[in-house]
Amino acid sequence: MSGITIEKTRYECVQLPKRFQRDDVLRKTGLQVGKVDLYYSGRSIRSDASLVPPIRQTASIFKQPVTVHKTQESKVKSDYKNGNQEKPKQLFWEKRLEGLRSCDVDGVEFEGMQLPKGLKPVGPNVTEETIIQSVATALHVSSNSVTGQTGTKNSLEKNPGVFLDPKQPLVQAVNISEDDIKKQEERVAAVRKRLQDALKQY
Repeated sequence: MSGITIEKTRYECVQLPKRFQRDDVLRKTGLQVGKVDLYYSGRSIRSDASLVPPIRQTASIFKQPVTVHKTQESKVKSDYKNGNQEKPKQLFWEKRLEGLRSCDVDGVEFEGMQLPKGLKPVGPNVTEETIIQSVATALHVSSNSVTGQTGTKNSLEKNPGVFLDPKQPLVQAVNISEDDIKKQEERVAAVRKRLQDALKQY
């Protein structure tokens, strides 16, 4: 601050706690003649008011242009979005149910179900129990056809979080042949016959 003459005035500040003092530093020479710098000092604190952004406290004496925008009241515009607005589905949510078994009223656990050999799991550490939950959910909840994961086995193993279809169960794509359909029809016919025999006895 060479070449600048200042005048310093110190006095107690009523608005602050005790032992706080206010210093008014008036600049008499230099580029900013007449400017007053305020400093508040206490026991070990000194704040520089010049570092605080200035707050405008007086109204401007100059006329300022004002732009008026007319808006329609009570009009709500909805945000139109293209495409399907379904919520994202969580991958591998079936794994949260691993280790949980259902039981009867006496507390006896039901036996585990056996899936056909053609159903092979897809995904990291996917067990047969997880497949059952995934297939059962797809059959009861989904309105689309259940085909399994149609991606290549290599891509599903490398990055299942990207290539897995959340709308399909965690099994590889299933190919149903005519022999499978005939075997299923025979099983259904046999079960119906057993049911008829049981109804005749009662």
